[in-house]
Amino acid sequence: MFNLGAKQMEKMMKQMGIKTENIDATEVIIKTPDKNIVVSNPHVTKISMQGKDTFQIMGDISEKEAQEFTQADIDMIKEQTGASEEEIIKTLDETKDIAETILKLKK
Repeated sequence: MFNLGAKQMEKMMKQMGIKTENIDATEVIIKTPDKNIVVSNPHVTKISMQGKDTFQIMGDISEKEAQEFTQADIDMIKEQTGASEEEIIKTLDETKDIAETILKLKK
């Protein structure tokens, strides 16, 4: 379609009022009611045009079941047990129960 080099394309976009910015992300999570779409090793570009921001995301995609527990639940378990967030999430995935998770992690 266009036979332009990267610098020419950048200049043309700037003239049209389009700004791009690379975002140094380590992981992108898109949460839906029933699952989480996880993009690992992402390349994220923020595109600003006419006062609106759009994000372009490329990377390795996987899906995970939506987490039933909130960050507040995890923080509360952390206060009760002193366990790491990683340990808490792993145990919650196994037990699916906050009280049982606390009991397991207190041992």
